[in-house]
Amino acid sequence: MNGFYHSLEARLECCRVRKVEPFKRAIAGFSAWITGVRREQSPARARGQALEWDPEHGLYKISPLLDWTEAEVWQYIRARRLPYIALHDRQFPSIGCSPCTRAIQPGESRRAGRWWWEQAESRECGLHPRAPPAAVPA
Repeated sequence: MNGFYHSLEARLECCRVRKVEPFKRAIAGFSAWITGVRREQSPARARGQALEWDPEHGLYKISPLLDWTEAEVWQYIRARRLPYIALHDRQFPSIGCSPCTRAIQPGESRRAGRWWWEQAESRECGLHPRAPPAAVPA
């Protein structure tokens, strides 16, 4: 049942089946998708662009929060009384699938609760590439 814990390949296949493939079906026919990634979340995400071509999905990827800090996100949420997932109040700053997400411990990075059994550089699901982004066509 939890075979994805045994190898990166198994975990990525689990993400592909349960997250990436449904995402591909959801974006079919659109010319862009919007994401909430921020530079401060990881070194790979720090290299992102606010508007970039996503060659994996064949459309533009728009990241309007890329330069926001976590504090700015929470300030925005609170100022506008926006709903949010209550797990954030219980030390879950990064929320994914249940078996792949845990609360973080004091002093851990904000993404330490995602795929905690893996190396930090492999902690993506496949929606966001690990390679540098492609340039936006002029």
